[in-house]
Amino acid sequence: MYIFILSLCMWKDHVWRGQRGRHMGTMSRSIVRQSKFRHVFGQAVKTDQTYDDIRVSKVTWDSSFCAVNPKFLAVIVESSGGGAFLVLLLSKVGRVDKNYPLVIGHSGPVLDIDWCPHNDNILASCSEDTTAMVWQIPDHTPSRPISEPIVVLEGHSKRVGIIKWHPTARNILLTAGSDNLIIIWNVGTGEPLITMDDHPDLIYNVSWNYNGSLFCTTCKDRRLRVCDPRKNKVVAERLSPHEGIRPMRAIFTKEGNIFTTGFTRMSQRELGLWDPTNFEEPIALLELDTSNGVLLPFYDSDTNIVYLSGKGDSSVRYFEITEEPPYVHYISTFSSKEPQRGMGFMPKRGVDVSKCEIARLYKLHERKCEPIMMTVPRKSDLFQDDLYPDTAGPEPALEPEEWMDRQDADPILVSMRDGYVPPKSRELKVAKKNVLDTRPATRRSMSAKLVEEIQNLKATVLSQEKRICDLENKLSKYTNGTV
Repeated sequence: MYIFILSLCMWKDHVWRGQRGRHMGTMSRSIVRQSKFRHVFGQAVKTDQTYDDIRVSKVTWDSSFCAVNPKFLAVIVESSGGGAFLVLLLSKVGRVDKNYPLVIGHSGPVLDIDWCPHNDNILASCSEDTTAMVWQIPDHTPSRPISEPIVVLEGHSKRVGIIKWHPTARNILLTAGSDNLIIIWNVGTGEPLITMDDHPDLIYNVSWNYNGSLFCTTCKDRRLRVCDPRKNKVVAERLSPHEGIRPMRAIFTKEGNIFTTGFTRMSQRELGLWDPTNFEEPIALLELDTSNGVLLPFYDSDTNIVYLSGKGDSSVRYFEITEEPPYVHYISTFSSKEPQRGMGFMPKRGVDVSKCEIARLYKLHERKCEPIMMTVPRKSDLFQDDLYPDTAGPEPALEPEEWMDRQDADPILVSMRDGYVPPKSRELKVAKKNVLDTRPATRRSMSAKLVEEIQNLKATVLSQEKRICDLENKLSKYTNGTV
């Protein structure tokens, strides 16, 4: 009898636990956040698809050292006698020949590079030599180094460490230097349009918002600023969004919020989400880990996913930003064995839609560049509409004059359904006065000037010799009494 009662109690307990387990399982399923990006995973390409034997720059500057678009990969490299960077066709994988032609022209180390969003053959660079340059890259492999920029932008008195193209307006380029100045240029004329001197210390980074009406900056004075360039003023600022003294980074999200990375007072790395119309309290603030590497954020406005790459780290974390608490949702981490020296981020136009690839990062090692594909696992081979909304295309939405007249426009979108085919090379038209008046003399133009001066001097000498002969003849006539 005792055994029967004991077994009955155990059976009731088992039934109760089973019912409770099913109930808890239902609750947990309802609690799990619904998102199509929950299972995004990163995967490095095979060894034969990497770019090997690249001497990545060793300059101590918190730049990504890498820029990529659907046609080209550009990497800042070590070079003697000035600054240089390497530009490769995306299809040119494998070992890079040590004599491969570089893009040269800066007299100091190159600090930052950025591809034009409206022309895949145009690249801008800035350097310790206080200048910024704009280059036309040919579709074919050059036979010798490229040393002739389209235009040279001179206006900073110290090194230029940040360069950013405007997201929607044609030929608008922003540069920021160690002279604490931000200059916005019209590359089509080579002229500065706006100069801002609101920063009392070194500027760490600059990020345009979605339509290019505002940009945000982080500065060594520990302030996060939102600037309206056409009003030439700071419209909002926040002191110490992160309490640590190490460098911060900030980027605009598509909704107009600002995502930041920085350090706590105890040197823990931290990320935050802020509403620039109300800087009093963060929307979200999250501590990550303890490390010295500055976290570089790369943001995808189509998916609202931000990828965090720390210099010296061997991992890439990625988060989804939503309108529901806790607003910044951790997704996963891609880890590898080797630390990264820098990172490039492919525009959405360059991803492979047939493989459900939603992002591609280009990780710089000490001697190579390794693409990393971020993929959403799907069984179907059909085009996934929910993963690929229309994305920003290569056509500018505004002309420089329209933007300066305070017109704003979102990027012109293109469909990804049939993949993206880069257009053929288009030349950047630059006004002649820019080339002749503001562009400094290159070696070729200097030699032409010297030849011209020598020819002028020779002509002068010949004319003077003739004059001297005439005078001597007249003098002899006078002395002989013939005149």
